[in-house]
Amino acid sequence: MRPSPSEPERRAGTFSVEQLELKGFSRSLAELQWLLVALVILYYVAPNAHIREPGLFVGATALYAATVLAHRYSGLFQSETRWKLALETWLMVAFITWLLWQTGNIDSPLLNLYLLVLIMSGLTLGKKTTILQLLLIVAICIQIDFRSLGEISFSTSTLAELMTKFTPFVLTTYLVTLLAADIRFSRTALQEASETDELTGLPNRRAFLEALRREYERAVRHERTFSLLMIDADGLKPTNDQHGHPIGDRLISQIASTLRTTLRGTDACGRYGGDEFIVLLCDTPAGRALDAAERIRNAVRNTSFDAGGQRIASTVSIGVATYPADARDLDDVVIAADHALYRAKEQGKDRVVGAGQALHRVADANAAAPAPREASEPLLRTA
Repeated sequence: MRPSPSEPERRAGTFSVEQLELKGFSRSLAELQWLLVALVILYYVAPNAHIREPGLFVGATALYAATVLAHRYSGLFQSETRWKLALETWLMVAFITWLLWQTGNIDSPLLNLYLLVLIMSGLTLGKKTTILQLLLIVAICIQIDFRSLGEISFSTSTLAELMTKFTPFVLTTYLVTLLAADIRFSRTALQEASETDELTGLPNRRAFLEALRREYERAVRHERTFSLLMIDADGLKPTNDQHGHPIGDRLISQIASTLRTTLRGTDACGRYGGDEFIVLLCDTPAGRALDAAERIRNAVRNTSFDAGGQRIASTVSIGVATYPADARDLDDVVIAADHALYRAKEQGKDRVVGAGQALHRVADANAAAPAPREASEPLLRTA
């Protein structure tokens, strides 16, 4: 049977890899924003700093710092999004552009502050957005140069000067987006590996609980229903004892393969631990869920494989619970399916039992049977 859930697994319903990543990006962006403010202050106090209007320069810097404080610490944003990060980078572009206008246009020593924007955008917002920001920065610089000179001369010397100024921007954009693509590829591969059961190729417990939480929230929001099947392989231990664990692993893989071929494309299935599987049937009421469970039970019962001249087969016991018919809280739905599975095992295995009712020769004396196992703590609810 499955092990007790760990704390990270109990919190899997609210855990989001993307949110964790975005929060990390947001912290990094905050450090770059304050680095930008610090560099501006250092430039202001530096000897012989050329500033057109010092009062406006200080005021704009103070306003930008206040905007960062309000944007980041006022609590206006309950969660991190890429749109929020994009807005913050656009604000950085606007602030740096104002600084250039105050400190010598494109000849300003602060021109390379745009690199902070390109680096952050490349790491967080993707290649297309970063290229758009690069083009915007180049257009801004050309416009500033035009306003200061009154005209733009596309002579060889002018083009060489522009290339000298913008080559660091282009190279930085290229290298950062290249690095970001490699990071995203590695992260995707690691995330897939962390969410996949190695033996069966099915989503593991944590990944399944994330999908279950999302479906629960959707069902509550749109007043829909779903059903949960808790499935236990009946013959794994005898198979391991008689034929060895490699054959037992093969049996588990076969059951997983049977589940894949039996379920609909809209359903979700995962390995819950040990010899247990869990299935989510979206938009499925209790009656149809019981029918689906019967199809799974029969499919597993009629499937076998050869191992050293012997036919290896197994049966499964299945507990079924439906939201909101059997429970309205997600933890309670999981517990109801778990209790139904317990009754199925208790009544002789190789059967389907629904929460609140029983199938296949359930005796009237079932009420006198030992109480089903109680969960020591909620499976999904966070503290």
